[in-house]
Amino acid sequence: MAISTIILLLVALALVIYVISIYNTLVTLKNRYLNAFSQIEVQLKRRYDLIPNLVETAKAYMAHERETLEAVTSARNDAAAALKAMSNGNLGGAELAKLAGAESVLQGALGKLQVTMEAYPDIKASENMQQLSEELTTTENRIAFARQGYNDAVMGYNTYRQSFPPTIFAARFGHASDGALLEFEDAAQIRVAPKVSF
Repeated sequence: MAISTIILLLVALALVIYVISIYNTLVTLKNRYLNAFSQIEVQLKRRYDLIPNLVETAKAYMAHERETLEAVTSARNDAAAALKAMSNGNLGGAELAKLAGAESVLQGALGKLQVTMEAYPDIKASENMQQLSEELTTTENRIAFARQGYNDAVMGYNTYRQSFPPTIFAARFGHASDGALLEFEDAAQIRVAPKVSF
């Protein structure tokens, strides 16, 4: 009888340890994807800080293109506001979709600015504009890399959360829903960073 009690206690202890490991893994994986989004946030803020410099430099050369410059500034402000709304770790699907939409509008405005600037050869020759262009391109690459890391972290979390037996305990541990991927309406934006040449 004593041996069966010891075996029963060991089995119960093993189950408790296993459930604790499930909880800890869920917390770890969720924190990884939250941290991965923080990396995206850093790079997006860097881009948002570069855009006013880009617009100011372009204004010196493009006096007749106020509408294009205002569209870039407005799109940048909308994207920054969408990102700020997510700064408390609010990474639900609706919030990510709003950010993705704002980013798409910003990419379109930057693309229109690029096309407009093609008509101004003095801008291309500007050393300041070349430096801003290089910084923006580097930042776009960092954003793409951070976005990939975030989506990979979310996939790892979702896969573990949906697996058996973690799926039995996930909702009870406060992990009732999947993490949302950062997707864009235009899939080509994921594969190719916007080209901004001045």
